Amino acid sequence: MVRSKASLVNWRDAGVVSTSGSPYCKLRPVPIRAVQMLPGFWKPRMDANRQQSIPALLQLLEEHGVVDNFRRLSGRKEVERRGPYFTDSDLYKWIEAAAFVLQSEDDPKIARMLDEVIDDVVAAQCEDGYLNTFFTGELADQRFRNLPGEHELYCAGHLFQAAIAHHRATGSRKLLDAATRFADYLTTIFGPGKIETPDGHPEIEMALVELYRTTGTRGYLDLAGFFLSLQKFADKQAMEGHAVRAAYLASGGADYYAESGHRTIIDAVERLWADTAEGKMYITGGLGSRYDREAFGWPYELPNERAYAETCAGIANIFWNWRMLAIEGESRFADVMERTLYNGFLSGVSLDGTHYFYMNPLACFCELRRQPWYDTTCCPPNVERMIASLPGCFYSTSDEGIWAHLYDNSRLNWHLEDGRKVSLEQKTSYPWDGSVEIAVSPEAPTEFALFLRIPGWCENASVSIGGEAQRGVPPGEYLKLERTWKPGDVVHLELPMPVSLQESDPRVRENTASIAIQRGPVIYCVESPDNPGVPIRDVELLIGDEFCAEFKPGLLGGVTVVRAKGLHPAPGQNRGLLYREFGSVKLEMEQTALTAIPYYAWANRGPSEMTVWIPGR
Repeated sequence: MVRSKASLVNWRDAGVVSTSGSPYCKLRPVPIRAVQMLPGFWKPRMDANRQQSIPALLQLLEEHGVVDNFRRLSGRKEVERRGPYFTDSDLYKWIEAAAFVLQSEDDPKIARMLDEVIDDVVAAQCEDGYLNTFFTGELADQRFRNLPGEHELYCAGHLFQAAIAHHRATGSRKLLDAATRFADYLTTIFGPGKIETPDGHPEIEMALVELYRTTGTRGYLDLAGFFLSLQKFADKQAMEGHAVRAAYLASGGADYYAESGHRTIIDAVERLWADTAEGKMYITGGLGSRYDREAFGWPYELPNERAYAETCAGIANIFWNWRMLAIEGESRFADVMERTLYNGFLSGVSLDGTHYFYMNPLACFCELRRQPWYDTTCCPPNVERMIASLPGCFYSTSDEGIWAHLYDNSRLNWHLEDGRKVSLEQKTSYPWDGSVEIAVSPEAPTEFALFLRIPGWCENASVSIGGEAQRGVPPGEYLKLERTWKPGDVVHLELPMPVSLQESDPRVRENTASIAIQRGPVIYCVESPDNPGVPIRDVELLIGDEFCAEFKPGLLGGVTVVRAKGLHPAPGQNRGLLYREFGSVKLEMEQTALTAIPYYAWANRGPSEMTVWIPGR
């Protein structure tokens, strides 16, 4: 394969999405290993992911034959193939998650499991580079027979991303070489005058661009562009169809633009982003309102109880906005990332890290439980790789300085673009408290800019350096603090977090006259365990009364709850017929005290009723 002259990044320095050499990106990533998460909000979740989630899922993948499918091909085990045709991708996502863990810290147990699994995967590869456990035996001559439905390239894409993550964790090329052999094979099979059919589940586009960034092989970037052209991506006007697939394709479009600069591609990405943000995204950051095909609906079609909002779609939303943030450096993308991370994504996994939601409704009045396993296993390993990669999303750099996107206790040890070393350390109780202290420690007095994201939800933010107040702190923008920084400088960021009552665009019919509770980046719900005897479906909020926030360290891993006053029908009320003359039924309402918890934490105490949107009066 022909190598490009693109500047390749050392494997230790590459970010989750390595845009350091991307000519059309404003921001450059910081590698996961440069950010140490300290005890706070995300560190316990990362620990649970490493200690419980990843080992437990590998055991389940073993029990359901997913790893044996590879051993069968290499002759290491005589078994029948098990599972759907796309199971390879589930193991690849597990590999990626485990590799991201090793980019954060040494873990001999995870490293050993990873080495053993990778050895089984590589041993199964065909001599021509092809690798897929479904199209073997009597199906060996039927490769690519049904790309719209059988996801061969989707599986290949996840292999490539797993291989890249493993290479960036260890420097080993074992899995990366297997991935490049497969990618080289694909460039001989697909292209103008060859196979001209895209995969029905986009993913290969992102993976090929990242493989190009890792190896410098121009053919991988060209093949990604070819697949986008087959999807007629530049002509798309709206987000339609399967939510995960649509958002993965948009992410691939953003990746391709970052390297190619094709204006029609970024115009389409921006058009699709606006279509999503302005009428097709839940307040939790969830995507996909229809059970039918797990799909986007019409603009403002955002039902609550029947919301699909697949966990993978929330993750895809984060992927997409992270790429757009790198390209444009605008806070609106980080705001969507934060909204999704603390709400529609985090609701997809239990507090102990071992049970998962596939769908994330915004109201539930029936029994719904997270499960440790789904036969379509896409969400659990996707959650695991997202949590493990999160340190790589906290900071970026640019020619001007360092950008802080997310807030939690953490320590950055990195450098400016000219190589001068700088460390930052955050101390905060975010998202329960908006006070953030950032200690800035260059190795010597150094002039550069520190960019702090002021979330769009925050009015009246304030910033001071050494007790000196800074002017101009607008919400929904990055505040640029340019000065000669000295070791020991401390920035104090105050993000007031009053309880905020949210309403929908009136065209979201299900939310007519209803209110959602938000505090800081966190969306709240009213759940039955905290409100015994209150019929959750019938509850109303008294919106003129005072709302009180209180931190409860012993509840749900430590959360801030919101206390409010509400109403519900008095017991024994005659509700009348299902359909009746308007105004013919007058229910006697009685007042009650309500407790709201973070939406992400619901369904961690057994079956319950819950709602985010509450009628207000």
